[in-house]
Amino acid sequence: MEVKSVNPSRPDSYEWLAHGSGIDRFLLDIREGQHQELRNELRQSRLERFIGVIYRPETERWSHYSECCLPEQFDAYVWFDRTRAVTPLPAHQVGGAEETYPFGL
Repeated sequence: MEVKSVNPSRPDSYEWLAHGSGIDRFLLDIREGQHQELRNELRQSRLERFIGVIYRPETERWSHYSECCLPEQFDAYVWFDRTRAVTPLPAHQVGGAEETYPFGL
């Protein structure tokens, strides 16, 4: 496991907008027929950042951002301004037969 710091969001991203709100966490209901004014404001195509198992800050724009229109992609948007790395649960080896998948016994 490796804990990394994440670069600040790009000014042309939805993440930048959410961070700029100054609100620590929120939920936006952006379903069709709900909060039409908000949907219209968010309709401008912006970048959305995806960070998964692999994070490559040196190629971040090309490897972790994608152009999107938030209200056309999601029914809701959940925002947490600050998070921290998940730590693994303690684990121990359980005795038993050796792993044989996919070959069987």
